[in-house]
Amino acid sequence: MDNIKKLTEKIIAFRDARDWKQFHNPKDIALSLVLEAAEVLEHFQWKSKEEIEAYIKTNKGDIGEELSDVLYWVLLMSNDLNIDIAQALEKKMEQNEKKYPIDKARGKHTKYNKL
Repeated sequence: MDNIKKLTEKIIAFRDARDWKQFHNPKDIALSLVLEAAEVLEHFQWKSKEEIEAYIKTNKGDIGEELSDVLYWVLLMSNDLNIDIAQALEKKMEQNEKKYPIDKARGKHTKYNKL
């Protein structure tokens, strides 16, 4: 989890060097996060399975940039809200393991309350 801390420190240093914290309230960070996630989706919109497979081979760098933008906002928001994102993910995965036990969920896309 040291990588998350290092990435977060880099993001904060980038933001603070530009005096952008004044613009970063939770609402606007959340909006930016959603907008960047939508940019990830744009790479796949209107493409068939075969087109997506071909597209990924030649556009992985561009997709990675968009995923990085999403991660930027996740790390920034978790920092500003004083949320240990690694700990939050660990807790969420524990909850998911209970909701989706292997013996009931393996190979299924059914929501947990329908298993």
